[in-house]
Parts: sequence; C-alpha cells; structure tokens
Amino acid sequence: MVNFKDLGLVNTREMFKKAINGGYAIPAFNFNNMEQMQAIIIASANTKSPVILQVSKGARQYANQTLLRYMAEGAVAYAKELGWEHPQIVLHLDHGDSFELCKSCVDMGFSSVMIDGSSLPYEENIALTKKVVDYAHKYDVTVEAELGVLAGVEDDVVAEESHYTKPEEVIDFSQRSGCDSLAISIGTSHGAYKFKPEQCTRDPKTGKLVPPPLAFDVLHEVEKKLPGFPIVLHGSSSVPQEYVDLIDKYGGNLPNAVGIPEEQLREASKSAVCKINIDSDSRLAYTAGVRETLALHPDYFDPRQYGKVARNYMIDLYKHKITDVLGSDNKLAK
Repeated sequence: MVNFKDLGLVNTREMFKKAINGGYAIPAFNFNNMEQMQAIIIASANTKSPVILQVSKGARQYANQTLLRYMAEGAVAYAKELGWEHPQIVLHLDHGDSFELCKSCVDMGFSSVMIDGSSLPYEENIALTKKVVDYAHKYDVTVEAELGVLAGVEDDVVAEESHYTKPEEVIDFSQRSGCDSLAISIGTSHGAYKFKPEQCTRDPKTGKLVPPPLAFDVLHEVEKKLPGFPIVLHGSSSVPQEYVDLIDKYGGNLPNAVGIPEEQLREASKSAVCKINIDSDSRLAYTAGVRETLALHPDYFDPRQYGKVARNYMIDLYKHKITDVLGSDNKLAK
C-alpha cells in the first residue's frame, strides 16, 4: 500500500473548494509519457497553478503502474526544483471502469480516482460509486463520479450519442453515492472530432465548422440543485486549429476536427465547474511538433530532437489554458 501523501501529492478537496469560491477551474491534463508530464509541471510551476495529473486506464497500462507511482513522486520533486515550494499536484485516475481498477490506483498512491458508471442503470451507478467511495475515503482519496453520457472516443470510453445529465437526479445521486465531485454532460465530447459536420454550422468567411453551444441551462439547473458542489467537465479540448493545420501540412489527415470554443470554457470556469479535462489538445500539440520537426529535418533520428519541440508546444498550450481559459494562474495556497 502506497499512501499518496508519502509521494507529496494532495487530493482535490481543498483545491476544489478554493476554485469554486474563486471562480476559476483546475486544469486536469492527461499524460501518457515523460514529455507530457514535464510540460505540465513546467507550465504549472511557471504560472503558479494547482494541477491535476490525469491518467486513463489505457495510459496506466501503457506507462506501467509502478513507473507511474515514481513519475508522480518525481513530478513533485521536479516542481520543487523549479521553485514551487509546496506543490499542489493531484494524481487522478480518469474514467475508472471498475471497483478493482479504482482500488488498485488507491493502493498505488493515486490521490483521486474517478469511477465512471455513467453507462450503467441509475441504481447500479450509485451502488458502484458508493463502493469505490467507501474504500477510497478510508485513505483520504477523493472520488469523482459521472452522471449523464458524453459522446465521442477516449481510450476505452466510447459512446455514439450524448445524454445530458438530468438535474433532478443530482441531489439523490450525490447524497447516496457520497462522491466528492460530479462529472456532468452538457454537450462536451471526447476526442478531436467532438461533433459531426451535420451538428455544426460553417463560418461563411473561413468555411470552418462552428460547433453547437453547450447546454448552460443544464449546468445552471445543476448548480441550483447542488450549490457549492464541485462539478467537472470532461471532453473539453478546444482542438486548436493551429495544431490541426500543422499536422495536416506535414502529412497528417484530420478533416473536420472540431472542439469546444474557449469562450464557452471560460464561462464554465466561472461557475461551479471547478475541474476541466483536457487531453486531445495536448496530443495535437505533441503530434504537430513531431510531424513538423521530422518533415523539416528528415535526417533526425534522435527522439530528443523532436521530443523537445513537442514538449515546448505543449508547455505553450498548457500555459495558455491555465492563464487565458481556466483562470487558475497565481492560485497556489500561501
């Protein structure tokens, strides 16, 4: 058993409370490799932002659970080297799909876990979430649950259609499950293709797809039902056109890739939404850096040569999200 506090990590409880009161959101950045983790820590340390290092089931299998434990501990030490005296870093399981997976993550030093029972019948979702909560809370690990279904693809999470969260269910669900935060569905979506072309309009000047607006009416109803309760948005990458264009310019093929407009995420960040998940944007920035570098330098074969460019692109992306979208810069506890 590895306790997250021994690794220097924190859970989300105080972090979320401050975010709600302060009208900003905590960035939850998914990572799969060293360059992504380095970029997240550099950007967070430079902007003085609390941060959630987020790991999916697939990323955990890819990186190895034992290595992840030491990477998280290393992230805290690295943050201190960068001048972050008291790092506020969470290691979070994204989209846990079973009690066994969540338990394993708690036992290996995660400070927060998500149990995603959103595809189950309502009562089964509550029962599974409560089982995870009862175990995780023994070790002061916080638990995120999900109510409503997001469309799109992210690792093993696949759904053709979204189903908005029903505000009338959130009080009963949160009280009976005991979850610490709740991911809701208001129109965000997983992946780099968040909406089909027929769901969008086209900008007459650029010809680019314009996605439908988020269902803020659902969010506001949830806020009324659960005042002050931490709300989470999944599938909130904006799919920056600059990275899509770079990827396509250097041999990629991402037609009709479209994400969530940043102005809508800014609005959400000022509400009870205190955690916003961003994954695809990082993948796009990384891939853009690799494709561009190898295309311009076909003689390169050292991974550090293109990995460095990819890492710098991700640092810029994370800083932008923290400072210009989520508003979590300069929010570290004294």
